[in-house]
Amino acid sequence: MAGASTMEKKLAEYKCDTNDAICLKLVRFPEDVDDDGTTFHPEYSHQTFGDDEVAFGYKGLQIQLFYTAGNLSTLFKVKYSSTVTEMFDCVEPDDVEGKIREIVPAGFTCNTDDFVSLLEKEANFKPFGTLLHSYTVHSEEAGELTYQIHKANITCPGFQEYHERLQTFLMWFIETASFIDADDDRWDFFLVFEKYNKDGETHYATVGYMTVYNYYVYPDKTRPRVSQMLILPPFQGEGHGAQLLEAVHRFYCSLPKVQDITAEDPSENYVKLRDYVLVKLCQGLPSFAADKLHLGFSADMVNEAQDKLKINKKHARRVYEILRLRATDMSDEEKAREYRLEVKKRLFGPYRKNQRELAKMRKCLRPEELVSHMNQMDTRTQHEELEKSYQYIMTPDYVTTGTVSE
Repeated sequence: MAGASTMEKKLAEYKCDTNDAICLKLVRFPEDVDDDGTTFHPEYSHQTFGDDEVAFGYKGLQIQLFYTAGNLSTLFKVKYSSTVTEMFDCVEPDDVEGKIREIVPAGFTCNTDDFVSLLEKEANFKPFGTLLHSYTVHSEEAGELTYQIHKANITCPGFQEYHERLQTFLMWFIETASFIDADDDRWDFFLVFEKYNKDGETHYATVGYMTVYNYYVYPDKTRPRVSQMLILPPFQGEGHGAQLLEAVHRFYCSLPKVQDITAEDPSENYVKLRDYVLVKLCQGLPSFAADKLHLGFSADMVNEAQDKLKINKKHARRVYEILRLRATDMSDEEKAREYRLEVKKRLFGPYRKNQRELAKMRKCLRPEELVSHMNQMDTRTQHEELEKSYQYIMTPDYVTTGTVSE
């Protein structure tokens, strides 16, 4: 038994955390290749390496996935100091290279010198599609930086190959990501680029992107649904997500055939971002004026949000609650009570529906069936859930979303 334990310890030395082992870069200059300060790592690698996010069989494992900043031409290398086969017979290391090749499209290089030579071609790279919006961000190190948001589709020359390289980042930063069928012409692609100068020439660096699928709505409308959205880690925390979502929203608002804009299985972070953007857009509408908020959620709010901003009733209600919270003095007990009752009235809707269903069940279910359903609809539990939902709305993150400024 002691021998087995010793063997397990020795084998454990050949396990590597794949989130640490995978090294990603967006390379602008040759010196970036060896600069650890430009390296970033995945948040997730379970879709490639399993739930444990571990690669077995290597010491000092480093999986290099380096991209030129604009065109995303790719360097792929696997490095390690030793493998398990050098010490143990009949024990094979994981096929790390094979797993990565399933994700990274063909056309990458495994030679660092060849990759560095590709940087010379970056000046030829230009953003795909149509320019929708430009904006600047102030950096203490670099001053004013210019960014552009473009709308592209699969018919843009060279875009399909570029998109295949771009979407590889999804596997590392979206927990349940999957590649899309980009050949479907209902897909719209929105890309964010940084515009910068290198050796007197204009270059563009990929910042992030969003994919949107246009669903048909009878009889003559469409419903754009956000599928994926990613701002690459070197650019996160600089406001690019909000700029992108607002530009996309304004684009679809300009199309008469669009009914409303939704998102597919949105993450918590996306919901917060959407709240921020929709509040920013709605606070300028007459129906959401400060003097109207205390009167309650109104049909005018629903209609104006729908007609002018393609915002559905559910999201308009959420915006109303955030704006009303911002306009409410919560230290005033009466005003705070009015706000609380207004929110809980909306939250209680599903529980009222349950009570109506229970009344119907009493008429048609057998006693044992009724007991089962009543347990699921326990009133005390419902009240606890109601209070929990209300307290979530009052959390700092939610409240902060309501403090939007121009």
